[in-house]
Amino acid sequence: MTESFRVAQKIGLLFRPEDDIPRDIKDWAMGQLSTESKSIGIKSISNSHQIEHWPEDYLPSLSERAEMLRQLRLYEDRIQKDKTLSKIEMDRLLWINEKKNNIRFLDELRFAHRNVYAEDQVKQRFSLFWSNHFTVGISGTTRGLIGHFMDAAILDNLNGSFSNMLYKVTTHPAMLTYLDNIYSVGENSERAIQCRKNNKCKVGLNDNLGRELLELHTVSPAANYTESDIRATAQVLAGWGTIVDKPQLEKFGLFNHWDAFVSNRAEPGTKLVLGKAIYAGKDGLHNLTEHLASHEHTQRHLARKLCQHFVSDDVQSVDIEYIMKIWQQSGGDLRKIHQAVIERAIASKAPKFQWPAIWLFQVLRISDSTYFLGWGDIHKDLNDRRMSAKKVFQELGQPFWAKRQPNGYSSSKSYWISGEFLERRLRFSEAIYNTAHPQFTPKEMMDRIGVNSATRNLVEGLSGRKRKFIALMCSPELMGVQGG
Repeated sequence: MTESFRVAQKIGLLFRPEDDIPRDIKDWAMGQLSTESKSIGIKSISNSHQIEHWPEDYLPSLSERAEMLRQLRLYEDRIQKDKTLSKIEMDRLLWINEKKNNIRFLDELRFAHRNVYAEDQVKQRFSLFWSNHFTVGISGTTRGLIGHFMDAAILDNLNGSFSNMLYKVTTHPAMLTYLDNIYSVGENSERAIQCRKNNKCKVGLNDNLGRELLELHTVSPAANYTESDIRATAQVLAGWGTIVDKPQLEKFGLFNHWDAFVSNRAEPGTKLVLGKAIYAGKDGLHNLTEHLASHEHTQRHLARKLCQHFVSDDVQSVDIEYIMKIWQQSGGDLRKIHQAVIERAIASKAPKFQWPAIWLFQVLRISDSTYFLGWGDIHKDLNDRRMSAKKVFQELGQPFWAKRQPNGYSSSKSYWISGEFLERRLRFSEAIYNTAHPQFTPKEMMDRIGVNSATRNLVEGLSGRKRKFIALMCSPELMGVQGG
């Protein structure tokens, strides 16, 4: 690959045909961090080259999402309890309810569009990394919240401090719901005392989020934290979050699901987490996230993860130390940390294996293929062989709206290198060729990318444009297994 494509493959999503190829790849990559992020895509596959902004009606606020989730639950219950309905009629009404009130389908498509048509491809890659680091899977109401979480908690905070992102992510209703913190009640809280006194309710502390906050999101087990640290962290988190699809904000006198601290559920008293005294009250969580964000073990843990995702599969200590140094000097400024990652990715000539989803986005961009439906097509009965965005990511083996484990998807090449995952990419390459109408021949793409001789010989040794296309898309070079 040319230097521009090599770097864009590692830290971006590759260049679309309308993109100018930058002469100074480092200057371009740094500038990408300040590029405005837009929700853009196509309205219909019938007019696939008309790239435009997504309609505001399809970009609901958090409060609007909460209302949609309430309506979804209300009508689900009502329809399922109606004994007069036949199964066919019940299924029809449930599907109408899903289309109207389950924003998940549009969120997944917008996620795909954003990455295929993005002008800020480097920012989108960092957003993908952090959205995976702070994994939120499908659990109850999170289906309608993940899209907002990715946009408002991750993407909108990419150029701020890690401490601020950590706080925003931890307090977002998607995270609080996913890890069951909405049910966590301090054992010495007013609510717990009242329950024990009346013997009418059973409440208790839930340490799911506290455990993952330490183990996965910040310091990692290398910090040698104890069960006492996990318990104290859970106590700091007690009282945060409400059930989004129930009218609990009004019940507790709150106004915002993203600032939902229920004081009578909070654990009183000072807590000790990794040697830091965290005082009681709403501000305690802010104090905790600031403490964890500045911890040396957090810096090392995340520097390693950033290197493994962007720099090379064989992580080098010199790269980790460089990013840690910038982290410490900047006080956790994510823009400067991301700049350091870009510098190390450019300096390293080692290839970097790409996730299935990133590979798909890159393939669609360089071939100018229209594989995802438009937002106006999503609920139409089209005579078309394209899969929904949900089905695409499921078939790839990397769905982001799914019942996922909190540790997210691995960036390690060894996790993804298998006959099964290669076969999936072969199938997708064939489907793209058959249905997505690539606008460039394999030769035109190879010339623009500047592929290495091994890739060119592989492709040119085959007969037929379709076979050449599949071979190019699934070549070791385009998967990030082999250097350019």
